[in-house]
Amino acid sequence: MTSGTNGPPRRFLALLTRRHVAGAAWWSVVARLPVYVMSLALILVVREQGGGYARAGLVAALYTLGLAAGGPLVARRVDRHGRRVVLAVTAVVCPASVAVLVWAARPDGWLQPAAAVLTGVSLPPANAVMRSLWARLPLEEAERDTAFLWEALLTEVLVIGAPLLLAALMLAGSAGLALTVVSAVGGAGALGLASVRAPAERASANAGRHPLGPLRSPAMAVLLGVMAACAVPIGLTTLAVPAFVDAHGSPGGTGAVYACWGVGSAVGALWLGRSSSRVPAHRRFPRLVLAYALGAALPLAATDELTLAAALAVGGAPIALVSASEMTLVGRIADSRLLTEAFTWASLATVAGDALGQQAGGLLVDRLGPEGVFAVAFGVALGAAGVAFGCGGLLGRGAGAVPVGAGR
Repeated sequence: MTSGTNGPPRRFLALLTRRHVAGAAWWSVVARLPVYVMSLALILVVREQGGGYARAGLVAALYTLGLAAGGPLVARRVDRHGRRVVLAVTAVVCPASVAVLVWAARPDGWLQPAAAVLTGVSLPPANAVMRSLWARLPLEEAERDTAFLWEALLTEVLVIGAPLLLAALMLAGSAGLALTVVSAVGGAGALGLASVRAPAERASANAGRHPLGPLRSPAMAVLLGVMAACAVPIGLTTLAVPAFVDAHGSPGGTGAVYACWGVGSAVGALWLGRSSSRVPAHRRFPRLVLAYALGAALPLAATDELTLAAALAVGGAPIALVSASEMTLVGRIADSRLLTEAFTWASLATVAGDALGQQAGGLLVDRLGPEGVFAVAFGVALGAAGVAFGCGGLLGRGAGAVPVGAGR
């Protein structure tokens, strides 16, 4: 398939309906539903059971800790033993631990936090598995870029759509029932992803022998650092937006302003990604990060709720493209035997940067005001762009290897 001048929707459809691709791609969407609702749902479940916000925050934090500690280890097992066994095991263990947390644990007992940790450790690694498959499948370069653009766009859709699904399920029952259903559906998706066959895929008994895994590559370490830095402004802006709306509009409009941010990123992926770039990924990436940094400056010009929504929509246009380029580089830089673990570390770097930004935003918003936090976000993003430009040569040398199964 040649991308030509076809827009992303046609390229997505052509790619996602191909033999050896369709089954894995669509099962992976189902398997990823719990990823984007788990933290929120756990808080709602604990509150529904009578626990306080402190207890709810503890349970959510323990889940995140389990995910951060167990994710790379589980991904390493995928690289060493193949995705089928790991996905099959986690597809059973994760919904079972959720069921224990919801239906057997009490908010004042030890079983609830233990189940939260186990839920995080055993969450099926569908994101990393699918992204490593995209890097291994026998695709042309333009098709692989389309695949990672799809991954970036899908993230935006699931961030918005999965919580809405949870809310719809809660209308028909309790938060506990909704979380149980979502985790069971996700487990079924993981089993489906485990069952499909894909070409150019093999486990390696030698994978994961080094304690640092993919992190021993200097190019990979630098890329993860830039990814984390790019996520910090997202966290900062997440705290600054409600503070700005409180000061310049109605608190009830915060959700709509956030929605414009997500919609801008999705539209940017569809519009700006309508043609495949011939610029190598390691050169394209710094330019996209710079565009992202300039977009992060636009909220500084906002004067009210409406102009902030417009600034976020326009400024957020490069976000999905930056994410897609990051995934492309991970797939090219990482050792082909360690791709699942590499994509897991990439996700954790983004999560860590976002969390750091939210924490910093919470500390700074009262001192600097929302405009000050927007300025800090712009400065951090600009710094990330500077590092990306400065390390472009290193990223290019690290991306020299052809992924497993590349070509036809």
